[in-house]
Amino acid sequence: MNSNVLNTDLSGKVAVVTGAGGVLCSYFAKVLARAGAKVALLDLNLEAAQSYADEIASEGGIAKAYSCNVLDKAVCTAVADEIKKDLGLCDILVNGAGGNNPRATTDKEYYEPGDIDADTKSFFDLDADGVGFVFNLNFLGTLIPTQAFAAHMLGRRGCSILNISSMNAYTPLTKIPAYSGAKAAISNFTQWLAVHFSREGIRVNAIAPGFFSTKQNAKLLWNDDGTPTARTGKILAATPMGRFGETEELEGGLLFLVNEKAAGFITGVVLPVDGGFSAYSGV
Repeated sequence: MNSNVLNTDLSGKVAVVTGAGGVLCSYFAKVLARAGAKVALLDLNLEAAQSYADEIASEGGIAKAYSCNVLDKAVCTAVADEIKKDLGLCDILVNGAGGNNPRATTDKEYYEPGDIDADTKSFFDLDADGVGFVFNLNFLGTLIPTQAFAAHMLGRRGCSILNISSMNAYTPLTKIPAYSGAKAAISNFTQWLAVHFSREGIRVNAIAPGFFSTKQNAKLLWNDDGTPTARTGKILAATPMGRFGETEELEGGLLFLVNEKAAGFITGVVLPVDGGFSAYSGV
């Protein structure tokens, strides 16, 4: 998709993307750069963020990579000040950092008699530190960068924040209770922030991606021989369009929500990009 089709011109804008060393958020960074924004790519893995910043530069865009721990307010504040010096004040913040952890995941979808004592990780075996890690990474990993960068948006027109929610926020998926709960918190927090910053003119929205097949979730969705896993079968059966999303299909929602002319009166919205998954009852 060409950003010109959506008439989104971000020339002169500075966009900050956290989690930009990952598949989806690196793509968001590229889309914003193609629309004319100067993009700061933040990730705990500087090497990964740098590789994508180099790709943007090779396409003629302006991008710079920064090492950033989204759970450390002092670090986020320092990076925000560094970006201000290098690129300018932040106009657009995409809170993309997040993820799950095996310590917060059950082995089975349903509890069965005896699981509490069996050699399986049941609900009763979930690790409190693992659950806390997932909550912190997703919720605090959105709240803390917002504190750092929204401070640079105050008193300026045309600024916006875009959070990344999930299908888990609508209906929890089996086996991943902490991640589901954390993403539900992100949707709620998006609405809270939208109200809180409404008088400052800072719009806050979110995208809730459905199911996309990427390198990061390939083992969950596909067997080694390339056949779909049982979980893939369930996902596609619950997706009315009957397929996974393509990364490029997130571009329209992203550019629309950060476009001040097109979406200037839209705030507090969580936009599903899911092939109908959130609308389908299964019947």
